[in-house]
Amino acid sequence: MEPSSTVIMIVRIAHLIPAAVRKGMFKAVCRLFYYISAKHRMITLFNLKCAFPDKDLRELEAIAKGVYRNLGIVAAEFFDLPYLNSQNIRDIVEVEGLENYQRALAKNKGILTFGGHFGNWELSAVAFSLYARPIVVIYRPLDSPILDALVRYVRSSTGNIPLATAHAMRPMIRHLKKNDMIGLLVDQNVAWQEGVFVDYFGRPACTTDGLALLAMHTGAAVLPSYLVRMENGRYRLVFEEELQLVRTGDRSADARINTQMITKKIEDIVRRYPDQWLWIHQRWKTKACQARWQ
Repeated sequence: MEPSSTVIMIVRIAHLIPAAVRKGMFKAVCRLFYYISAKHRMITLFNLKCAFPDKDLRELEAIAKGVYRNLGIVAAEFFDLPYLNSQNIRDIVEVEGLENYQRALAKNKGILTFGGHFGNWELSAVAFSLYARPIVVIYRPLDSPILDALVRYVRSSTGNIPLATAHAMRPMIRHLKKNDMIGLLVDQNVAWQEGVFVDYFGRPACTTDGLALLAMHTGAAVLPSYLVRMENGRYRLVFEEELQLVRTGDRSADARINTQMITKKIEDIVRRYPDQWLWIHQRWKTKACQARWQ
């Protein structure tokens, strides 16, 4: 679907604002939101306190403010993404572990790479498409048609293929058969009907088991990846080694074990850089008491 002139105009106008000015504006807005929205501030601090019980309030507030600052940077840099190419991407992103991707690709069964709303997750897929080749990006459509069109335009600007979650399973299988790479963010809360409960920062978190089930069904390689912002403002895109999934033949048990393994990978990364994850999200909203008998 071709982007509308309105969407293209929004991106162009925003991009004309100097990057430093744009980042300053978005960070200021997000910092203001931190103070005026008590509800979201309390959600963030409560989640952090549960995850890091040994940290005092001052430390937790510093991390929380960093979370909002990160959101501002992600929003500001979003309008630069369509203007990135295979040359200038190297000015802002370096890659580590590309050999892990290449080994997975050589298996010719497709790749499922996963991560979370961490660092600049929008830049992550764009960077990989420019360093290697475009990927299929699974996403949940936004309620606003204009915002949804804007996001799809930016995400596909470097060749990536946005694929909405609804009815995505068959297209995903077709892409894996062509040895394509599919990117999924699997760090958000889901309804009890849509996932399994696994441990995340010491609390049961309802998590989609779709990634594990798809990998078990297709034999696709499962590759952890993340994009971390470094102190100098540049980014490092990291591909870790392929996960060795459990396959005992017990589909339900294996899905739970593998989903726990996947979730633990995300937790390990977030623990290292807590101010770059989306603590404002109600990750533990679905409670175990709501679940079906498991």
